[in-house]
Amino acid sequence: MSASGPIVLTGDRPTGPLHLGHYVGSLKNRLVLQREATQFVMIADVQALAANAEDPGIVRDNLLEVACDYLAVGLDPGLTTVFIQSLVPEIAELTIYFLNLVTVSRLQRNPTVKEEVRQKGFGTRIPAGFLMHPVSQAADIAVVKAELVPVGQDQLPLVEQTAEIVRSFNRIYAPVLVEPRALVPAEGARLPGLDGKAKMSKSLGNAIFLGDGPDEVSRKVMSMFTDPGHIHVHDPGQVEGNAVFLYLDVFDPDKPGLEELKARYRRGGLGDVAIKKRLVGILEDLLGPIRARRREAAADPAAVLRLLRQGTDRTREVAARTLADVRRAMRIDY
Repeated sequence: MSASGPIVLTGDRPTGPLHLGHYVGSLKNRLVLQREATQFVMIADVQALAANAEDPGIVRDNLLEVACDYLAVGLDPGLTTVFIQSLVPEIAELTIYFLNLVTVSRLQRNPTVKEEVRQKGFGTRIPAGFLMHPVSQAADIAVVKAELVPVGQDQLPLVEQTAEIVRSFNRIYAPVLVEPRALVPAEGARLPGLDGKAKMSKSLGNAIFLGDGPDEVSRKVMSMFTDPGHIHVHDPGQVEGNAVFLYLDVFDPDKPGLEELKARYRRGGLGDVAIKKRLVGILEDLLGPIRARRREAAADPAAVLRLLRQGTDRTREVAARTLADVRRAMRIDY
């Protein structure tokens, strides 16, 4: 893989297969970045273990699932380096050095950490590894000297904390690390859940997964919330906040036709089943080819694992050079 463009790091925790929310929020962007940047994509199994330490099988079982999803949507191992976090020990070493540059109180104030602690119901029993997640993430980013980190608005505090840690390191020791910037997608990149009230999530049971079959996609779309006041076909319907139209806005390529559909729905005379069937057809056009490529990848897990090992080996070469710079700056290059 020849280096070109800025270095980018992104990734996912392997806690479940990827869904349409991931596709809209990050995967589509990675397909562009792999041709415009030097892109590293990390399967963050260490981060996933912070919340699943007592059930590591969840992480192990889903690692290949996530890798198959990557290949299915079109991530090219010749253009994008996909690696397994736990197999890059340089990240763990850099995390230890970074831990000396941040206080516990600063980590506790991180808005992203506070929200995830609330969501997971840890209360006062916060695992130390979970609390230190921003430091680990700083090491993930710095070890490949990433310049850009694609994130949503809710993850901005993590990138900001990485920049703080890198600035501290460069000031105290030597300017050998790169201070990253967040790459925030355009407004509206987050896809709501099937209920239209929250982001798509496996834990909330409101997701369409990239590997879902046609019958499952149809069943889920037909269960979607629309306008509770639109009881009969002839009733005027509300488009704003209607989950089906939110999805059509994202996926329907026929924008003029969609605007006419909205006008008919607002006037009355267009039923919910009709718009749901339109969405099913559009999603099948997208997911059919992805599903086929995913089946092909999943049929040969050994080949998928070989690709991950190759990407991990490439990442370790980069990480080793970074750690050599770090140790030299810290005067511990014995």
